[in-house]
Amino acid sequence: MQTLQISIYVLGFLILLALLFDFMNGFHDAANAIATVVSTGVLRPQTAVMMAAFFNFVAIFIFHLKVATTVGKGTIDPNVVDHYVVFGALVGAIAWNAITWYYGIPSSSSHALIGGLVGAAVAKAGTGSLVASGLIKTISFIVLSPLLGFIFGTMMMVLVSWLFVRSTPGKVDKWFRRLQLISASMYSLGHGGNDAQKTMGIIWMLLIAAGVTTAKDPLPLWVIICCYMAIGLGTLFGGWRIVKTMGQKITKLKPVGGFCAETGGAITLFVATALGVPVSTTHTITGAIVGVGSARKMSAVRWGVAGNIVWAWIFTIPASAFMAAIAWWIGTLIL
Repeated sequence: MQTLQISIYVLGFLILLALLFDFMNGFHDAANAIATVVSTGVLRPQTAVMMAAFFNFVAIFIFHLKVATTVGKGTIDPNVVDHYVVFGALVGAIAWNAITWYYGIPSSSSHALIGGLVGAAVAKAGTGSLVASGLIKTISFIVLSPLLGFIFGTMMMVLVSWLFVRSTPGKVDKWFRRLQLISASMYSLGHGGNDAQKTMGIIWMLLIAAGVTTAKDPLPLWVIICCYMAIGLGTLFGGWRIVKTMGQKITKLKPVGGFCAETGGAITLFVATALGVPVSTTHTITGAIVGVGSARKMSAVRWGVAGNIVWAWIFTIPASAFMAAIAWWIGTLIL
C-alpha cells in the first residue's frame, strides 16, 4: 500500500468518525442483544443494557482479531484506500444506520459498513478495486447467518421441549428466567466480539494508508480498547425503537423461547467470529427468533413483519454503497 500524506487533523477526525460509527453500531444493535430478555420480562431495559454493554467489552479478552483482518485487508484492495474512501464508507454507513434507527428497522450495521466500503472504493477506482473472495464470504453469510440462527434456535427449542416435557409450565418458566441471563450474556459477548472488530478493521486500514503502522504490524492496542469501549457505550445508551420489533412483533416470546433464541444466535456468532466472517447480529437473532416461533407452530410467527425485515437486509448494502459514493465525492471536496 502506498503511504499517503494525511494531515494529523484529518487522521484524528476520521478515527473519531470511525468510533462514532462503532458507538452507533452498539446503539443500533443493542436491541438485538437485549430484545428477548426484555420482552420476556426477565430484566428491565436499563438493567439489560448495562449487562449487554459489560459483555460487549469483555469480548476483548475472548476473541482473536480475525474479523478485523477480514474487514481491514480482505474487502477492498488496500492500494485504493485513502482518507476519502474511509470518509465515504463511514458516512454512508452512519447515514443508513441513522435512517433505519429512526424508522425502527432492524437492519445490519455490519453490512452497512461493507456497503459503504464497496460504494466508496467503486466510486474511486471501479469494480476492480473489490476483493471478490472476502466479499463473497461476507455476502454468503447474509443468507447463512439467519439460516444458522434459525436452525440452532429451532434445535434448542425442540431439545428443551423434550427435556422438560414432564415439567409444569411454572417450573419451566422459573428455570429459564435464570438461564436466560446466561444466554443473553453469551449473545452480548458474541455481539461485541464480532461487531467491534469491524471498526478496528477500518481504523487499521486508515493507519496503514497513513504510514502510522505497516500491514505486517499488529493492530495497536489502543485501537482495540477504544473500539470495544465505543460499542459498549453505544449499547449502554440502547436502541429502544428496535426492541419492540425484535422482541414482540415477530413472535411472542416466553423465557424458554428467549433462552433458545439467544443461545442459537450466540452459537452462530461464536462460529462466525472464529472463522473471521463479519456477520450481522440483526440477521442472526432474527433467524433464531423465527426458528423458535416456528418450532412451536408456523402461525406463531408474524411472517409479514419478518418479510419486511428481509427487505431491509436486501437494500442495506446497495443503499449504503450509494450514500458512500456520494460521501466519497463530497470528501474529495472538503478534506
